[in-house]
Amino acid sequence: MPDFVTLDALVRNTATTAPTRTAIIDDRQSLTYAGFDDLIDRVAAALQADGLKPQDVISICAYSSVQYAATFLGALRAGIAVAPLAPSSTPDDFAAMLRDCGAKVLFMDAAAAAAMGAAATGPAILRVALDDSEFGRAFSAWSGAPGARPAPVTIDPEWVFNIIYSSGTTGTPKGIIHTHLMRWRQYGQTEPLGYGPDAITVLSTPLYSNTTLVAFNPTFAGGGTAVLMKKFDARGFLELSEKHRATHAMLVPVQYRRIMNLADFDSFDLSSFIMKFSTSAPFAAALKADVLKRWPGGLTEVYGMTEGGGTCRLLAHEHPDKLHTVGQPMPDHDIRLLDENGVEVAAGEIGEVVGHSLNIMQGYLNQPAKTAETFWRDATGKLFVRTGDVGRFDEDGFLTLMDRKKDMIISGGFNIYPSDLEAVLTGHDDVVEAAVVAMPSEEWGETPVGFVVLKPNATADAAALKAWVNGRVGKFQRVADIVIVDTLPRSAIGKVLKRELRDRRLAAG
Repeated sequence: MPDFVTLDALVRNTATTAPTRTAIIDDRQSLTYAGFDDLIDRVAAALQADGLKPQDVISICAYSSVQYAATFLGALRAGIAVAPLAPSSTPDDFAAMLRDCGAKVLFMDAAAAAAMGAAATGPAILRVALDDSEFGRAFSAWSGAPGARPAPVTIDPEWVFNIIYSSGTTGTPKGIIHTHLMRWRQYGQTEPLGYGPDAITVLSTPLYSNTTLVAFNPTFAGGGTAVLMKKFDARGFLELSEKHRATHAMLVPVQYRRIMNLADFDSFDLSSFIMKFSTSAPFAAALKADVLKRWPGGLTEVYGMTEGGGTCRLLAHEHPDKLHTVGQPMPDHDIRLLDENGVEVAAGEIGEVVGHSLNIMQGYLNQPAKTAETFWRDATGKLFVRTGDVGRFDEDGFLTLMDRKKDMIISGGFNIYPSDLEAVLTGHDDVVEAAVVAMPSEEWGETPVGFVVLKPNATADAAALKAWVNGRVGKFQRVADIVIVDTLPRSAIGKVLKRELRDRRLAAG
């Protein structure tokens, strides 16, 4: 890998060598690399004028826009860390995250500010409205005139690049610290991923998500073009992809499903695609196969943690017989499986996935105990990240995930993997998707309950589905109940919120 270069410096390099190339597009405007680099400079200069110094923190809570992207990169240029927060957060979580990161400036747009209510206006810090709304100082005025230049800052690779808060699906979100060096190791090799100057990436997931940043960063590092969607919709994604001749996309599995289910999917010209990526949630083998069959270009599934550690990669277009797996460990990534006592399991056995690479978070912000819980060291002292997932390697070294460790159901002493039951349920002709969760049971300790979304005009009911699935699984795997729901609750990046399903069921009695 070449010597360390900051992401904003790579943008500047392209602005120098190809100033008229389009850098970024949103639903309101587009900027060339020269224009984008100038806006990044203006943001960095404005932050310095407000008294911020290297290693300070800003926070952004807004929907994707050119201004959002420029603010992110402008902060980095000034040596300032970015804590992007989800507009879908609860006001209480938002306020807690804002306090935790210690942001000196808060950037929002009107929609996010309205969603957060009093939590958005409570902190006694500078507030800037990215969309020039009444939330705070208008971004267009705050960022100053074109041509403003910041004082140069030499970035230490160990300085904080971003603080990414976990999705909060298992409790209060934790701030995951990534350094400039860790991010460089991810975006510093752009060409092997095809993210060169001709790359056109449609980004349909939000910019506060690590899922998005692992496509956003290499797009700009390689001098390509980013097309931002403020909010995902399947047809809108296809229209943008066709219009801009997209070459790359990072989509979560639920987005792939919605896209592929469009009746007129095959009418869109997607021949420009080189590579599509997916991460963040389980990706059904049948859906991968459908994408490979009908959508031009390769398909790469990436399995790993925002916290870093080891990563597996499945080049689905090269291994169509391994679509049930998440692939093999990437080069120089060490993936191992542990039993309940932290001892490595024998070949072919199931264990908790832990991973090591050079890409490991600095830790959780202000939470040393949680950080320690997440790390595991082998006998040599080598540092690994615990994923909380349970999996098994096959004879070819491909990893199959069974489930989240916390989601595994122990019923009458037997281990039940919800993903096995979900695979059976989604095999029913009337079922769109399913989630199986553990519910308390006096007789068995825990018992599985399935939550199911049906297709339009489905004829099956809960009782029929229960009988159907229980006739196809082992005796100890049988579900205690089936609950039909309109939708499964999901995070903004597509993860099913099983805790919410469990809580609803308990509240209903």
